[in-house]
Amino acid sequence: MPDPGTITLCIEALKRGDRDAAGALWECYFHRLTALARARLQAIPRRATDEEDVALSAFDSVCRRVEQGRFPKLDDRDDLWRVLAIVTVRKALALADRERCPRHGGGRVLLLSELNLEEVERVLGADPTPELAAQAAEQCRHLLDLLGDESLRRVALRKLHGHTSAEIAGELRCVEQTVERKLRSIRRIWSSESGVGA
Repeated sequence: MPDPGTITLCIEALKRGDRDAAGALWECYFHRLTALARARLQAIPRRATDEEDVALSAFDSVCRRVEQGRFPKLDDRDDLWRVLAIVTVRKALALADRERCPRHGGGRVLLLSELNLEEVERVLGADPTPELAAQAAEQCRHLLDLLGDESLRRVALRKLHGHTSAEIAGELRCVEQTVERKLRSIRRIWSSESGVGA
């Protein structure tokens, strides 16, 4: 971590609206903030939001308030850490409360694949928003690019379109076991990318 004088200079620059100062402070406090958020979030299952999201949200909130002059007595690294810690803990606790709320699954987070069609439509709506459709298309392109091999891409696309392994094997003129082996490879590649099982 930089010396206290550097932090103090960054705080003063941030008060003047210098976003580069915010970047420098983020580098200094990122690990401490995520560790603090992680400690507060340990008991709740989470998939959509994690400790880094909480830390980033808290940091952004503090920076905006500093720029707005809402922390006039914020003068040094100790003051900044106290404010960052308080906001991070509050945001982590608020997230934990939301996750435990019955409306959000009562602490049990479901994968989209665990929902039936009616539940999916209730969550997402019958028609995706243009933003959601664009995000899904981009994610699909990214996942297909990860495969590297054109034969894996063909199998993945056919599977995503709802074809059975037998139908894919017929189209590709191979045995069903070959398709299953390729699907296992696809799942392994995608799982390593996302850090979760496919």
